[in-house]
Amino acid sequence: MTQPRIIKKYPNRRLYDTAVSSYITLENVKQLVLDRAVFQVIDARTNSDITRGILLQIISEQEEQGNPIFTTDVLAHIIRFYGDTLQGMMGNYLEKSLQAFVDQQHLFREQMRTFIGKNPLAMMTELVEHNLSLWKSVNERLQQYVPPGSAGDEPAPPETSSAATPATAGKEPKPARERKDRKGL
Repeated sequence: MTQPRIIKKYPNRRLYDTAVSSYITLENVKQLVLDRAVFQVIDARTNSDITRGILLQIISEQEEQGNPIFTTDVLAHIIRFYGDTLQGMMGNYLEKSLQAFVDQQHLFREQMRTFIGKNPLAMMTELVEHNLSLWKSVNERLQQYVPPGSAGDEPAPPETSSAATPATAGKEPKPARERKDRKGL
């Protein structure tokens, strides 16, 4: 694997791209993400990795402009997962779900390229089946993970069945009124 491109963030909030020996903006960092460049943002004073913080800053700015991806409810749900026992699982779930979405989008684009001469209904059916299999796979993997101390540790209560027993098979239950009348006799 190649070494990541190093971007240093100085106390004056400026970003310095060591690969091109020039100061860059958050917009330039966003372009690196879009270009799928491998990079790391380092705090020049502490040498700590602050890449996540910079990416969150870019997301925050994007959310303020135009049409946001995250609704207020989605952001509130994400915040509620911090400190929860399922916090680690939530990050993994979001990552796998987003990857499944990206894979589906890639498949859709590939099929659109070969659209000429293909039945649109058959194409949509294939996409739906592929999407369903991806979601089943993600859900199966998530169901295999049961965090310690969760409700999954307790035995399930026995199920009661309304099916007739061999002794009562074929007999219809008597109405409550008839039973009362017979007791009174």
